[in-house]
Amino acid sequence: MAQESDQQRKGKIKPRPGGRVFSPLTRRILTVNVIALGVLVSGILFLGEYRRNLIDAELKSLGVQAEMFAAALGEGAVTPRSPSSQQLVSEISNQIVRRLVETTGTRARLFSNNGSLIADSRRLVGPGGLIQIEALPPPGAESGVLPAVLEVYDRLMRRLTVQETLQVYHEKSRQHARDYPEVVKALLGERAHMVRNTGGGRLILSVAMPVQRYKHVLGALMLTRGSHAIDSALLEVRLDILKIFAVALGVTVLLSMYLAGTIVRPVRRLAAAAERVRRDHGRQQTIPDFAGRNDEIGDLAESLSEMTEALWLRMDAIESFAADVAHEIKNPLTSLRSAVETTARLKDPEQQRKLMVIIQEDVSRLDRLISDISDASRLDAELSRAETEPVDIGAMLAILVEVHDDTTEGGPRTRLENTAGDSGPLMVDGIESRLAQVFRNLLTNARSFSPGEGAITITTSRENGWIVVDIDDDGPGIPAGKEEAIFKRFYTQRRKLEKFGTHSGLGLSISRQIIDAHGGRLFAANRTGPSGEVLGARFSVRLPAG
Repeated sequence: MAQESDQQRKGKIKPRPGGRVFSPLTRRILTVNVIALGVLVSGILFLGEYRRNLIDAELKSLGVQAEMFAAALGEGAVTPRSPSSQQLVSEISNQIVRRLVETTGTRARLFSNNGSLIADSRRLVGPGGLIQIEALPPPGAESGVLPAVLEVYDRLMRRLTVQETLQVYHEKSRQHARDYPEVVKALLGERAHMVRNTGGGRLILSVAMPVQRYKHVLGALMLTRGSHAIDSALLEVRLDILKIFAVALGVTVLLSMYLAGTIVRPVRRLAAAAERVRRDHGRQQTIPDFAGRNDEIGDLAESLSEMTEALWLRMDAIESFAADVAHEIKNPLTSLRSAVETTARLKDPEQQRKLMVIIQEDVSRLDRLISDISDASRLDAELSRAETEPVDIGAMLAILVEVHDDTTEGGPRTRLENTAGDSGPLMVDGIESRLAQVFRNLLTNARSFSPGEGAITITTSRENGWIVVDIDDDGPGIPAGKEEAIFKRFYTQRRKLEKFGTHSGLGLSISRQIIDAHGGRLFAANRTGPSGEVLGARFSVRLPAG
């Protein structure tokens, strides 16, 4: 345990906590879904257009009231004089104004044609003088956390959407028509309205209407109303939206948990299985089978299972390769040690010379073995790193045949035949140097088994998307039943006249490994005559056409 903790502190082993309620992937899925839903709801909660519609409707309602009240004032609050000298009577106007707006919750102010304030529905004339009436908001209208939060939200959204800044409402102790632009317009005979901000997030809606008698403007009536009704309507709608949001949030969380579970639980099982396989020294642990899911998790499980199997096969191959290498190297080392020990005891120079020849041959054999083993051991890594490119097999073979004939004296001649017709170059995607190594090995192998008067024939063709290269020799052929054994590492089957140890037995094994890495096939068979006699060997290379 202490050793494992030290390794974890050094970063060699990353701890894998299990049993979490919410895994990082679950949290990400929940966060993405909740944020998307929250952005949608925050946009709906703004209700900017709905608020403007409510304000317009409220202004129209005020306008209708103002028109009715102005008509009533024009008929009942004027002095009974000639039409040219009519004027509003303040006492009568004050009473009429208060009566008209008593049940509407609206504030009414009446200005004379010279701009002075005649009547205000919030002012009473009593025994003690003038009394100011202050309209209070409904109980509980300003309390609560939710309205405060929504107010902050409204301010933020108004800033983000760059809405028109409203004029702040100010009321002087001595009011005059010039303090209100809409009243000034009404005194000119125009109907006007205005929306102001009280500074606390509330609105004041005002409508000014000219008071006329016989088309003579006697004054202006201004009706004002707060935004309590609008705010209440908005709050009610927002509460309904928040209720729907709460239900949608619950459904989203449940669905997100279900979705995360269908992803996280299988991934956790796969991770745990991979960890057990990594720590297991045997082969009892396996990757769970999720093939029935028919999705990416199932594909991942299948790929991990295949990868695990490939790793075991690779480990077996490495183990087998190490054993073969040890066996092959041990033979020349044993011979070399015996020759060295014998040389030390011999006195005869002639016998010492013969033993030195054996020692030199064993050293050369070791050198070839080590070189071929080194090439075979790094082949996999090189094939995985190298970039493939289009390779013209026909041109490559032509160059190899020319070089082979120029450097070979007294041996079998090589003939190249193309049966693919005029279908274009024989192109494949591959590593040119490694493919050339394969064909050099096959040509060298065919030359070593062919008699001097024989011939080596290379035939190229196309078969259903494949480039096929057949290399025929006139040698004794392949021993019966050894068509696959010749591709095993360190397998050698040479003619009796050939010196032992000249070949390491890795050439054909490396060649097949290269062809397999290119997605092709390399196999061997004997060529037979009409009566079944063996005419020679044939090595066939099949590569996918590029």
